[in-house]
Amino acid sequence: MITLVDVLFSVLWWMFVLRFLLSWLPSLDRRHPIVEWLYRLTDPLVRPFQGVLTIGMVDFSPLIVFLLLRFVHRLVLSLLFDIVRWVR
Repeated sequence: MITLVDVLFSVLWWMFVLRFLLSWLPSLDRRHPIVEWLYRLTDPLVRPFQGVLTIGMVDFSPLIVFLLLRFVHRLVLSLLFDIVRWVR
């Protein structure tokens, strides 16, 4: 179970990396099915943070999500390891 959670967080993290990189491509077709799919999956986590940290035209909400995702990832893994130790 711990491995599954770790893989899920890693996949989610890479999805945000891809979203962040794609946001820097001005000629990107946002209607491309893969881009739409990526944004549809990541928007629910990014949307609450949009506009929180904006400098000029750059919105740093993906950076906030990166940091929170890493924090939650470590917290969840730590809790799962503690549960495994407690059960043994």
